Amino acid sequence: MTASNFDLARENMVEHQVRPWDVLDQRVLDTLSAIPRDAFVPAAYKSLAYADTAIPLNETETMMHPVVEGRLLQALDIQPRDEILEIGTGSGYLTACLAHLGSHVDSYEIDAELAEQAQNNLRNAHIYNIEIRIEDAVSHFSTKKTYDAIAVTGSMGEIPEQYKQALAVGGRLFVIIGEAPIMTAHKITRIDGETWTDEVLFETLITSLKHAEKPAVFAF
Repeated sequence: MTASNFDLARENMVEHQVRPWDVLDQRVLDTLSAIPRDAFVPAAYKSLAYADTAIPLNETETMMHPVVEGRLLQALDIQPRDEILEIGTGSGYLTACLAHLGSHVDSYEIDAELAEQAQNNLRNAHIYNIEIRIEDAVSHFSTKKTYDAIAVTGSMGEIPEQYKQALAVGGRLFVIIGEAPIMTAHKITRIDGETWTDEVLFETLITSLKHAEKPAVFAF
């Protein structure tokens, strides 16, 4: 595909896939229009960069469908000064969208090869307000930092307490819970030091995060 064809495909993705799926936040639509998804897709699948499909990144990991990415970004309602945590960097595309909307993104990726590819993709796109960490953020995660928004890019068996605790007051967590064939997307909002709300958003089906296929027990 030529650059102009990619541009047209990106416009069609935004207007005919994402917007009809109740993504109406103009900042999110503008972000999806601004970030070239084809620059973050493996070479073998570039022709599918704007298709309504989960694009393989390796033998086990895939990119989210564009409509799910749009709903995630809308649910998190990211503001320009927001500090963001991403669990599962993948190709770096969603990282780029989060960084475009907010102030800074800390992104954790368990696969060192994917992390390196994502870093290269982001550098080539001239996106620098990110830090990628090669780390298992499911089984071994701790931070003294709190975040205004947390995006979990693979499904989990249950809503993880450590991510809830990492939210600042007023912070939002997007996470998809469950096992195939039915998973549900949740928006968790921290109201105060001891209170969170849980809003169920929609049903979907995505790849599980590594080490998070079933409900896990976390030690603190």
